[in-house]
Order: sequence, then C-alpha cells, then structure tokens
Amino acid sequence: MRKITKESIDAFNSNETFSKSNTTVTVTDTTTVLLLHGNSIAYKDRATGKVKITNCGWDTPTTKERLNGLNGVAIQQRKGQWYLNGDLWDGSLIEI
Repeated sequence: MRKITKESIDAFNSNETFSKSNTTVTVTDTTTVLLLHGNSIAYKDRATGKVKITNCGWDTPTTKERLNGLNGVAIQQRKGQWYLNGDLWDGSLIEI
C-alpha cells in the first residue's frame, strides 16, 4: 500500500480532513468522503459507520488501490473486469 493511500484511509477511518496530491478526505456533520481527483469514491455515514464505494467510472489502478485500502474491500481485476470481494462489480455505488 502506498503511503498516500495509508494516510488517506487513516484519515477517512478517523473522520479527519486530509489533502495530499490527488487525494482528499472531507468531513461534515453526517458524512466522511474520500475523493480522488475530485471524484467521491467512498462515503461513510458517521452515525452508522456504514460505508459505500464507487469507482465513479474510473477503473484505474489508483482508484482500485485507494478503495482496496478500506476495510472489507478487495478489488481484483481479471480480463479487464473488476471483482469486488469475488463478485463481478461494475463500479456503481454499493454498500460494503
């Protein structure tokens, strides 16, 4: 895991703001959001702790790497297709 991924995921898990290079974590009263190049790729409901992810249509190695830093996320790619925790995934918003 790259250092920027670890730092951003630590901030996301701790509900702390973070900004470095192409990755940002924002925090509101209700939601913590992980952004990559300005695209919101992970959301956490601060009241329930539930997390939703999406690739925002960007099936890039960097997007995959950031999302794989989250607990409960294991994205693999086979023959150009993404698999989330073993199931074919089109990158649309999903709760993990």
